[in-house]
Amino acid sequence: MFRPRVVIPADSPPLVGASPCLAQLDEIADVVLYRDRPADDQEKVRRVSEADILLNSRGSLKFPQEVLQQLPRLKMIAVCGIGYDAIDLPTATEHRIVVCNVPGRTATVVAEHALGLMFAVARNMAFQTLELKAGRWRGDLGVSLTGRQIGVIGTGNIGCEMIRLCRAVGMKPVAWSLHPDPAKAARLGFEYVTLEELLKTSDVVSLHTRLSDQTRGLMNAERFAMMKRGSILINTARGAMVETNALVEALESGHLFGAGLDVYDEEPLRADHPILQCARVVLTPHTADTTQEGLDVLTLGCIDNIRAFLNGNPQNVVNPDVLRGH
Repeated sequence: MFRPRVVIPADSPPLVGASPCLAQLDEIADVVLYRDRPADDQEKVRRVSEADILLNSRGSLKFPQEVLQQLPRLKMIAVCGIGYDAIDLPTATEHRIVVCNVPGRTATVVAEHALGLMFAVARNMAFQTLELKAGRWRGDLGVSLTGRQIGVIGTGNIGCEMIRLCRAVGMKPVAWSLHPDPAKAARLGFEYVTLEELLKTSDVVSLHTRLSDQTRGLMNAERFAMMKRGSILINTARGAMVETNALVEALESGHLFGAGLDVYDEEPLRADHPILQCARVVLTPHTADTTQEGLDVLTLGCIDNIRAFLNGNPQNVVNPDVLRGH
């Protein structure tokens, strides 16, 4: 009986490998797990060259056209998460590679993280921790969020969960989406507004939409200028939605009170990245869904997608054109 080879080309720090659920994949495939990151694209190709299926741990590696073209054996990419912007979809489709993601399963986990970032920024927790560790007992004026307006950009599963959590702590939610859903608004008790109104009136702006041509660079200098002076930006979506230099300027000028970020324009962050020099930021290394519960749910989602693909009924396919003619 044919057993496919599933390669996990990078799992550093351990994410998929930290889930005991990964053992279920051994029942249906030969699994090759690399704990470190490949040094370059040549090493990346070497690791995946004999793979029938690639499991990309939380989108940790990029697979552009020039890499995918060197992988003629590859039939499927299982993305361990929601976002699939690390994969060149047109090239994958051209080479008949099915790409599947895991949508919706970790919405609560990610929204919890976004909420935590928001409170940490509002109360200057990172700054005050550093001050205490340096031996300085110094208070710093924070922001109370009860009664404040939260502007949520994107009302998919995570955005809606963020709205639910923020309502529970006494905030007033408004939202903007490329695909507004009045039924969601009625059910969760928020209203859709224009992007300009959201930015001008919200005390906190939280990004929860997917990366696309329409949302790339969404938060630029012009839109930061629209935001209320003293407001907060939270981003647990994708780093490319925010123009880094514009954000740094908005923070250093004092226009924004602070920012909480889990995603960046380049990952991992280089040591001299400008965001690292900013005060009033709370930063986490793309770990919004990294709890044991989150890892298990995502790992099981990947295994479900791989099993469905092997059974001839692929699910959660993000490049459906690849299925035409099959």
